[in-house]
Amino acid sequence: MVFKNLLKHFSQRDGPHSIAYGQIVAQARQEAFYASGNVADTVDGRYDMIVLHTFLLINRLNVDGSAEAKEFSQNVFNEMFTDMDRSLREMGVGDLAVGKKIKKMAQVFYGRVQAYDEAIKLYGEQPQLLVDVVSRNIFPETEDHRNADKIARYMVSAAELLRQQQLADLLVGVVEFPEVKAFFDDT
Repeated sequence: MVFKNLLKHFSQRDGPHSIAYGQIVAQARQEAFYASGNVADTVDGRYDMIVLHTFLLINRLNVDGSAEAKEFSQNVFNEMFTDMDRSLREMGVGDLAVGKKIKKMAQVFYGRVQAYDEAIKLYGEQPQLLVDVVSRNIFPETEDHRNADKIARYMVSAAELLRQQQLADLLVGVVEFPEVKAFFDDT
């Protein structure tokens, strides 16, 4: 029900990029990340998961290289920061502070995207690099890297699933991610 409400909220906005962003948010909010994966269920932890999923989609769109994919990617990015602005205001952040917070969030986004991009490209030869990036960005206060490894494997799987999806589907907002829970089952 929550997923349908999220999609309804985002689909009533500006079009397919809003729907795609709604799917990013819904995936980033999957309980398994927080309950089993020990991602901090905080504003920062949830932001980190939105950044991770936005990166995955934008990375896939950039592989295509078409003007249409680039425009869609930019629209998803813009949707994300419009949502962040709205969320900050709903949390009571004053108008003067919102701009500064958004600027900081954008810096965090670009830093993480660059780190994820470099690490995911090298995953086949150096899987520990992505695990280290996930540890540093999502689990900065723990030395237990088991969940970082699971999220790294999830990211690689999600990137592969996105690569298999047709660009035409992505451009109308149909974005599929892997089942999260499977990556945290210890069986």
